[in-house]
Amino acid sequence: MRCCLGVDVGSVSTNLVLLDDRKRLVKKLYLSTAGNPINAIKKGLWILQQEIKDLEIFAVGTTGSGRQLASILVGADIVKNEITAHATAALEFYPDAQTILEIGGQDSKIIIIRNKTVVDFAMNTVCAAGTGSFLDRQAQRLGIPIEKFGEIALKSSNPTRIAGRCAVFAESDMIHKQQMGHATEDILRGLCEALVRNFLANVAKGKDIRPQILFQGGVAANVGIKKAFEEQLQHEVKVPDYYDVMGAIGAAILAFNYVVARQKRTNFLGIDVAFQDYKVKSFECNGCPNSCEIIQLFSDERLMARWGDRCGRWSSSLAV
Repeated sequence: MRCCLGVDVGSVSTNLVLLDDRKRLVKKLYLSTAGNPINAIKKGLWILQQEIKDLEIFAVGTTGSGRQLASILVGADIVKNEITAHATAALEFYPDAQTILEIGGQDSKIIIIRNKTVVDFAMNTVCAAGTGSFLDRQAQRLGIPIEKFGEIALKSSNPTRIAGRCAVFAESDMIHKQQMGHATEDILRGLCEALVRNFLANVAKGKDIRPQILFQGGVAANVGIKKAFEEQLQHEVKVPDYYDVMGAIGAAILAFNYVVARQKRTNFLGIDVAFQDYKVKSFECNGCPNSCEIIQLFSDERLMARWGDRCGRWSSSLAV
């Protein structure tokens, strides 16, 4: 089976997808990064090899906060940021999309699209309230499964007002409301509303939000957050079928287009990547006042790549 591979390495999850030669989804994997993106990528490739026989990869794209590491590890044909990847996937399935709300494990972003082109975007820079890791922590503290968070929240008919200015205030206010005896569903519904207010007041501040509005990222599974967005925006918010891996799908589509348009051979290093031993080491360059942190990737003690230098002194000295 000929497929293109998309890899999205984030702080919380590492996602891999396979698209066939008609850009249809063949397989998706949503794995925990667990602080070790190299092991997560290796595990994903191993699973793909086990589940799909005679797999031929003809294009590879990487995205996410760990996209540079992933690109060197697997041999990517194209490396793109999350904004471009999410927008590409969204427009593939929803050509009329004009706004993308994306909330992942530890970050959130808004992407504004006009005439199928990204014209503006913003990301959270000062607050993690509303991200997946924050919601996980609150669900654990309340003793409910994260999968039931939104469902329970929607049972509320009298949401509790929660301070959502930041994660610290939201959490302390939740504890206070619990001690006052408010029902769990009212607290959860209030939290959903508070986190959406925080997103719109900070990440989306000053943005022209127009329909069609898409909600992507792992938090899109939370129907309470989706409902709160719809109530405050007064528009339908659509959750794509593959909301949790849209970044990886976008990376795969971009790689597909790049390789096919240029009739190039892929740089993919092969599934054997899953069985090699990799280590990352770093050092600080003292060559100039920038004091860049240089990252080095070793495979079985062999130096494969360096990156992180602004001037190219170290990265250009090694043929990758």
